[in-house]
Amino acid sequence: MSDHKRPLFSRRELFAAGAAAFAFAGTGRAQDGQYDLLLKGGHLIDPKNGISGVRDVAVLDGKVAEVAESIPASKGFKVVDCKGLYITPGLIDLHVHVFAGTNERGSYAGDNSLYPDGYTFRVGVTTVVDAGCAGWRNFDVFKDTVIDRSQTRILALANIVGNGMRGGRYEQQLDDMKAGPTAELAKKYPEIIVGVKTAHYGGPEWQPVEEAVKAGEAADIPVMVDFGSNLPERPLEVLLGEKLRPGDIYTHCFAGNRREMLEDGSVNPGMFEGRKRGVYFDVGHGGGSFKWSVAAACLKAGFPPDSISTDLHIGSMNSGMQSQLNTMSKFLALGQSLDDVIKESTWNPAKEIKREELGHLSKGAIADISVFTLRKGDFGFVDSFGARQKGNEMLECEMTFKDGKLAFDLNGRTRQNWQELDLHYGRQGDPRWDGILNRQRSGGGRRRR
Repeated sequence: MSDHKRPLFSRRELFAAGAAAFAFAGTGRAQDGQYDLLLKGGHLIDPKNGISGVRDVAVLDGKVAEVAESIPASKGFKVVDCKGLYITPGLIDLHVHVFAGTNERGSYAGDNSLYPDGYTFRVGVTTVVDAGCAGWRNFDVFKDTVIDRSQTRILALANIVGNGMRGGRYEQQLDDMKAGPTAELAKKYPEIIVGVKTAHYGGPEWQPVEEAVKAGEAADIPVMVDFGSNLPERPLEVLLGEKLRPGDIYTHCFAGNRREMLEDGSVNPGMFEGRKRGVYFDVGHGGGSFKWSVAAACLKAGFPPDSISTDLHIGSMNSGMQSQLNTMSKFLALGQSLDDVIKESTWNPAKEIKREELGHLSKGAIADISVFTLRKGDFGFVDSFGARQKGNEMLECEMTFKDGKLAFDLNGRTRQNWQELDLHYGRQGDPRWDGILNRQRSGGGRRRR
């Protein structure tokens, strides 16, 4: 990020704009700021649009209204100084497990999953894709229990297993892996279900993959594969070179558990063949699926991931994985550029799930926005196997906006110092830009910026 000797806008300009907007509060939209929210002076990284430089971003009615090198502060009802920070589209975590609430022990349709809102906004994630926790037998429960009640945007991969990811005795039942009902479920909920998932199968048969592909073809959605056990009857090269279609997704690509890296330390040629055919490769870090030696070998060989994802669940969040930002920072430590890491966490996953209304900040786009600090220092990152990698950069979330409304603010950058308020001040914020405190607002009172 370039250093600037002078700020793009002065404190006096910001104060004047804020005072003018406050003076006209309640008297009309044009008088109290053309835009609901204006982020000024940050370094915007928007891979879809090829932008990596200082830009201002304006939001109106939950959509991106303008992106420009300089937008007058007077146009913003709420102006936030982002100088020295990075602005990106809201992050998309392509592989999570969030079907919580059923109280089923040892199940990803239960106790192994997490309610998402406590783990997303604080790391800049606005959209998650649940990776197969539910199948056609229990998806309606997932929708009612979690999806419909969450602030995070939850999309989902339907498990080819009708019972979903409820543990070994369910996930090994070939007679519950059915393309027809899975495709019908996807057609019933096209706004939510963005793919099909097959995972954890330990037998030699290809049926789980083949049924998932049939369902994907019938519903015109991609398939994500967690390839389960490494068996000679179904080698990785055949999966990537024959079974999967262009646009399908191979997750846990740097695990090393299924011969992604060969015994001599080279990358399995089947990985390159799969990419050549159009298969996407997703990180899916998790508690046992990311290994430094495999990731480093792949990057050295010119094989970066298409998407960076966490495989968030109770077994990964407090171990090596930790969060989306920690996982992204690992790829900075391995030598990837910040622009590439952002692309692999925004625009690329949006394309993989065919939801191209997400992952960018074009004019008119959904205003999911993340704001970050890139910290410099002496850091350490741990893989799924307990091995450490040193790094000198770490991403930290400053602010997250979902649909144009504030969802997280680490350092209160959107807030006014209490000493500047009335002694008996009430709840601060305004519904034009604030999605946190105003959810609890009881009504009435003066509008606050």
